[in-house]
Amino acid sequence: MTGPLAAKARRVWALIRKEGRQVLRDPSSFAIGLVLPLMLILLFGYGLSFDVKHVPVAIVLDDHSAEAREMAASFQLSPYFETHMVGTMAEANEMMLARKVDAVIRAPSDFGRRVQQGNAQLQILAHGVDGNRARIIESYAQAAVSQALARRAAEQKPASSGQAVMQSRLWFNAANDSRYFLVPGLIVLIITLVGAFMTAMVVAREWERGTFEALFVSPVRTDEILMGKTVPYLILGMGGLILCLLSAKFLFQVPFRGSLPVLAGASMLYLLVSVSIGLWISSSVKSQYLASQLTLLATFMPALMLSGFIYDLHSVPWAIRAISYLVPARYFVSILQTVFLAGDVWSIILPNGLMLLGAAALMMMLARRATQKSLD
Repeated sequence: MTGPLAAKARRVWALIRKEGRQVLRDPSSFAIGLVLPLMLILLFGYGLSFDVKHVPVAIVLDDHSAEAREMAASFQLSPYFETHMVGTMAEANEMMLARKVDAVIRAPSDFGRRVQQGNAQLQILAHGVDGNRARIIESYAQAAVSQALARRAAEQKPASSGQAVMQSRLWFNAANDSRYFLVPGLIVLIITLVGAFMTAMVVAREWERGTFEALFVSPVRTDEILMGKTVPYLILGMGGLILCLLSAKFLFQVPFRGSLPVLAGASMLYLLVSVSIGLWISSSVKSQYLASQLTLLATFMPALMLSGFIYDLHSVPWAIRAISYLVPARYFVSILQTVFLAGDVWSIILPNGLMLLGAAALMMMLARRATQKSLD
């Protein structure tokens, strides 16, 4: 290959080698690209969970009938509760105030008689400081009561042919484990931060040190500079992504039902978006401090709040939901959760993949304009 294309390829390859050597000599690049993702996935993966287990509850039995004792046993045998049998409501209230228990289960004095009549009531008092946790505890308690009543009804009266039995099943998450959908979202959050933060800090440091000026007097062009900066950090970011994916599969046991080529292609696109955002920010402000602050505001916070991996976007106001369509992390979260849990569902993968492709092209164009302005 000869001519302008050959010269361009040689210049790009020289820039990639130069940047690669700089990455190898800079321990901070490996710390951000490899160590930070592994630390974050372990920290968030083990520390963040929506599952509520081993809830301390106080059980007050004003009625000591067999029905009340059977109801208490359903809580004692449940893996979601740690039961404390107390004698009076006053004692239970003191435990609630001291946060020794998060809920109080009380069987009134006529509980056994009302169970036989079919209109029994059980009092459930949940600590309401954390409203979401209180709702989960309430739903778990109601489920325990329903199971106890169902067992009693089955023991006393056999099922007839005219009765209907409901059987429920959770598709794609039969274990009902919140980590199954949290860990893919955490991978998106980590790659968002690492990809943008890595390039923003390193390139901004070069602006501050003046090493970029050496490139201005050379025959290289703006797009060649961007390619030389993008490829090494893209490879380093993929190393961090691979560590996160291996942790998701083997540490957190998240099932993987899709195909590796789809996962690799979508991850490359999104990592390109993150790296391009870092290049754009660093080329615009040329300051490590400003670049780090703007990177957190422009990437980490939107990915955390508006990607849909923690908060259901269908429940937010329409204006906020409209803004979320501008956040690239939203599309990668959808792809990653689908590929991990459901498989290659192309009706979800293709539209979101096209949005990521468009976001990558837009971010590269903005980074090129910011760098071109600096070269002029």
